Amino acid sequence: MFLELINFLTTLDTGFGVISYITVRAVLAMIAALFITLSLGHFFISRLQQYQIKQVIRTDGPESHLSKSGTPTMGGVMILFAFIVSVLIWGDLHNVYLWIVVVTAIIFGAIGFADDYLKIKHKSSDGLSAKQKYLGQSIGAILIGIWIASIAESPIQTQLIVPFSKDLFIPLGVVGLVVLSYFVIVGSSNSVNLTDGLDGLAIMPVVLISGALAVLAYLSGNYNFANYLNMPFMPGTGEIFVICAALIGAGLGFLWFNTYPAEIFMGDVGSLSLGAILAVIAIIIRQEILLFIMGGVFVAETLSVMIQVGWYKKTKKRIFLMAPLHHHFEKKGMSEPKIIVRFWMVTLILVLISLASIKIR
Repeated sequence: MFLELINFLTTLDTGFGVISYITVRAVLAMIAALFITLSLGHFFISRLQQYQIKQVIRTDGPESHLSKSGTPTMGGVMILFAFIVSVLIWGDLHNVYLWIVVVTAIIFGAIGFADDYLKIKHKSSDGLSAKQKYLGQSIGAILIGIWIASIAESPIQTQLIVPFSKDLFIPLGVVGLVVLSYFVIVGSSNSVNLTDGLDGLAIMPVVLISGALAVLAYLSGNYNFANYLNMPFMPGTGEIFVICAALIGAGLGFLWFNTYPAEIFMGDVGSLSLGAILAVIAIIIRQEILLFIMGGVFVAETLSVMIQVGWYKKTKKRIFLMAPLHHHFEKKGMSEPKIIVRFWMVTLILVLISLASIKIR
């Protein structure tokens, strides 16, 4: 939005041109999203309390969570609002990748909103049925996957990049890309949703991973850097840098209110959409495998649920005291803040390992 104004001002004075740089717009996008979230926080929380939009706690969960009952939820609306507004202000509206990410946020945010709404309406932890939620995610993921595949202009955009190797690319083709996109988007969306069970547990890894994806997007979208680092050059993906910056700003702003003890929860409207956004960004810059590595905490949480359910159906016994994994550590007596910070630390380590792939190839 402002980019058009900046381009006009540049014709009057070339000094305005500096604002059009991706790096400058990224900083401004982050600051804008952070400012919007922090400014809206207390007002939004008070309105949620006024309209009784509060978290319903599972009675079969850890006993320490019963005190969280009544905490305002659906804070993901605030995250998405700050994120989308900031992106539309500072992003290049002619860039198709920007619109793919924004549409992804809206689709998966809507699914999460419906799930949260039903939970609040019925005063139960059950919202959309698993089939309804999965159907909505599947339709959204397939549509986004087809959209991404339809704009592929070079072979690299339909290949799977294997990190830590400079010449290993696995051809997928258009159909293969759509199929991979489907699994990555649905998987990432659900993984973040499962991880969002403790105060600040999910949002900080989202911020850290967004930062890493921002670096990768900026390098792959710049011919000189991509050539120097022997990375595939993908025109247009540099704009993802601005998008990731906005996501970081919105995430940090939300964390201000979501850190232990949380004043607000993001709800499914936040977790489902944030997971999908990370997945789509990784798909656009062809870094699905690195997303899997960086999101190791999300992966571990998901696997713990799958293993627990599968093993219980087979043997009627549990491997974990409770799933997802963070509940297992709670049941073992570990304090909530300690679990949260340690999961953050693990994510940071995995992010740094993933960024090392830039030079180790």
